[in-house]
Amino acid sequence: MQLRAKIGLLVTVVLVAGGLVYGFMPRALPVDVAEVKRAPLTVTVEEEGKTRVSERYQVSAPVAGYVRRIDLKAGDGVTAGQVLAVIEPARANALDPRTRAQAQAQVSAARAALAVAQENARAAQASAQLAQQERARAESLRQSSFLSAQALDTVKSAEARAQAVRQAADHAVRVSRFELDMARAAVANATRLQAGGSTEQFQVRAPVAARVLKLLHESEGAVATGQPLLEIGNPETLEVEVDVLSTHAVKIAPGSKVILDRWGGEQPVQGTVRVVEPSGFTKISALGVEEQRVRIIVDITSPREAWQRLGDGYRVEARFVLWQGEDVLQLPTSALFRHGPGWAVFAVKGGRAHMTPVETGQRAGLATQLLSGLAAGAQVVSHPDDTLSDGARVKPR
Repeated sequence: MQLRAKIGLLVTVVLVAGGLVYGFMPRALPVDVAEVKRAPLTVTVEEEGKTRVSERYQVSAPVAGYVRRIDLKAGDGVTAGQVLAVIEPARANALDPRTRAQAQAQVSAARAALAVAQENARAAQASAQLAQQERARAESLRQSSFLSAQALDTVKSAEARAQAVRQAADHAVRVSRFELDMARAAVANATRLQAGGSTEQFQVRAPVAARVLKLLHESEGAVATGQPLLEIGNPETLEVEVDVLSTHAVKIAPGSKVILDRWGGEQPVQGTVRVVEPSGFTKISALGVEEQRVRIIVDITSPREAWQRLGDGYRVEARFVLWQGEDVLQLPTSALFRHGPGWAVFAVKGGRAHMTPVETGQRAGLATQLLSGLAAGAQVVSHPDDTLSDGARVKPR
């Protein structure tokens, strides 16, 4: 009976000790595990951009006046030389009695100025002829040694001045005659409008064959010189304008590959960088942070059929390809953590996590190139935390 009691007590002690050991043993930590693998890797910079027509023309009013209603609509095609708008002289100025009186007074003033210029021209002509005669007599006296060389030079200089004055007087006559013609034309136009006649019209024509992109002044009304009327361009010459951070722009060069997606189509559109502008600008972000940005122009290289629904000013997402590899050893970027001056991961082997220093290369967001430290097929903890240590027991979730 005593032996059985001792055996029972011993079993009880063993079971309690085993339970205590099992209870205080470190348990395996559940972790997320990822595999080191070989796959294509592309390093990109993503920014939002918008399309624009490269061959764009803003048609403006070359003169001030009254423009008639423009019958064109956005999207209409125009041919080179086609009349886009018709501008008449300003009606208020043309029909105002005070303006007409001023125009008639300007005619009288221009006529008087022309008469004065003609009289001055005749006087200058007479002076030039006298100077020419004086020069001929001086040359004759010089040949007979009755006149010094200095006196002859003085006479020749006087003749040259007289000829210059005559030419200036002739130019003044022509200017006065032109001003008189302008004043007469203004009076004739005002008289014709007052009598109900048609006014002279200025036709604004298309410089090239294109399509109307935007109407800036559709209804008839008064316009000033240089006021924009409409914009025309060729929609098939689309390009993409993208603003990127200056720190990213230094990594992008002309000819770099660009992928345009999330524009509404089913397939991404290919493009290449044409221009990286040499100067940047300051832009305030949505968070109120000042950013230095650089404008980059991208040419679309995909066939027209792939992006024919795109138009001017449409939004696109541009991904600039900085580096690309087809067979790259890589692991999740989230598996990396700082270890001294470099990087390390927790490699899972035999149910334990082993801290392993690694050498990394290119980074593409969620994936990072692995240069050394692990081979393809190795298992790593994809999201290590502070509770994980070297040699700790782990189990995949």
